[in-house]
Amino acid sequence: MSARKTVKAALAGLALTLSVALVVSGCGASNGSGGSSASGQSDQPIMVNNVEPASGLIPSDTNDTAGWKVVTQIFEGLVTFGKGGKVVDAGAQSITPNDDASQYTIKLRPGLKFSNGERITADTYAKSWSFAANAANGMMGASIFSTIAGYDALQNEKGDPHAQLSGLHALDDNTLQVDINGHDSSFGYKVGDVAFLPMPSSAYGDIKAFGEHPVGNGPYKLAGWTHDREIRLTPNPSYNGPRKPANKGVTFKLYTNVDTAYADLEGGNLDVLDAIPNSALTSFRTDNAIKAYDEPGPAFKSFTIPQNLKHFTGEEGRLRREAISLSIDRKDITTKVLHGTASVATDFTAPTITGHTKSLKGASAIGYDPQRAKELWEQADAIAPFDGSFRLAYSADSGFKPWVEAVVNSIKNTLSINASAYAMPTQKEFSGAIHNRTINAAFVQGLQSDYPHPEGYLVQAYDSSAADGKGLNNGDYKSQEFDALIDQAAAQPSLKTSVATYHQAEETLLRDLPVIPLWYANVAAGSAKGVGHVSFNYMGLPEYEKLTK
Repeated sequence: MSARKTVKAALAGLALTLSVALVVSGCGASNGSGGSSASGQSDQPIMVNNVEPASGLIPSDTNDTAGWKVVTQIFEGLVTFGKGGKVVDAGAQSITPNDDASQYTIKLRPGLKFSNGERITADTYAKSWSFAANAANGMMGASIFSTIAGYDALQNEKGDPHAQLSGLHALDDNTLQVDINGHDSSFGYKVGDVAFLPMPSSAYGDIKAFGEHPVGNGPYKLAGWTHDREIRLTPNPSYNGPRKPANKGVTFKLYTNVDTAYADLEGGNLDVLDAIPNSALTSFRTDNAIKAYDEPGPAFKSFTIPQNLKHFTGEEGRLRREAISLSIDRKDITTKVLHGTASVATDFTAPTITGHTKSLKGASAIGYDPQRAKELWEQADAIAPFDGSFRLAYSADSGFKPWVEAVVNSIKNTLSINASAYAMPTQKEFSGAIHNRTINAAFVQGLQSDYPHPEGYLVQAYDSSAADGKGLNNGDYKSQEFDALIDQAAAQPSLKTSVATYHQAEETLLRDLPVIPLWYANVAAGSAKGVGHVSFNYMGLPEYEKLTK
């Protein structure tokens, strides 16, 4: 089997359809109503903001930030990540590669259980990962398992949904052996992706129903989900991992408007806000009603131009993509619209991870050069005159309207074309249109990798195996050159030695521009006064289990 199928990365979860990966969260105090325990801790849950998740709370089917926030509290995997992207063992006692990263031996911590009392064994992980990888089950995070031997054999959408990955071997209850297709030096990071979280046996009878009432093994349990209103979590008393809750629970209030959430924060009806609305970007740092947070974050923002979008295929498309990129005054937008809460992108990763760079060859393609943009657009018109309009889609409940309109206006004014912002009512509808390939427009996309490794940003979003609904390659970009470089990076013995190859892969992206890089969003967040132990994790989101009030 070729090494081509060896890699796949991550944010799936996340992330994003990134469409989903938004600015990050803060935390906060409540309105003070409710009592306190004998220890002085409030009996009331921490109130945090979110939007309605795009799908059920199923780990391997989660590809939006809204779902990720909740799923990762209900479930826990083999590892999590600490400050600086340090790997922290959770369900794993050890994860050991052989000499060339073609096989891994995973030892589980003894005594692991789901909140319903079911034991977690090596076979639990083998079944969960196989279910997720099997195309017959239609999980959006499937592509990340392509590094595991046997993945190709499970890519028949009409195949046996119970078929297992041949590269997984439960040697005993606490030992899982993983055979890799070729080499995958990032696997020890990759298992931190949301799709690798384990599921109990009850999930497989009716996975859709399970997504409404999940049973997990994380620091919290689902207490209730009132769609479009709130998701309530309570501490899991059987949890004994590294994220032990310091509070009495977390309630996600589901908003459709970020301004409303900010007003709730100021009014004491919300403890945590992870996305400051544009209306408050100039004032939130000095708002006496809240505590503000503004620091570098892991969120890469861009927009995707689908490979099959009219006028954006072949050489005509290559010219137009670069023209579009060069027509955007990113610095002006980050200064005047985002008010310094973002920094202009120089690569396709994020400034918080190893491998981020400001010196890629070809980086001029993501600069601002109106004259060059016009020349390229005219060259494309010589191939086929542009007709219609350029639309940039986003979800109305994201709070992105001001900067999306600023991007569109910059394109329109530079190229003298009809360009417009295309608002879809909710993140759920927006994500569905992207996943179903019915959006027929360019669309906002962002990425916050589920694991702090270059592969987490590059593979899941641009690798061929992550296209066609199997990952976050939502524009269905396919490049043999990019794929080969990613495979070379995966075969390197360490992250340090693979960075140069990842940079070469990014330079391919700069030439092809499957997405138009915009900026890196800061952790721009707020908490109500009185909330303690506010910190942000490797995703730039609050460490919910640490929050107190």
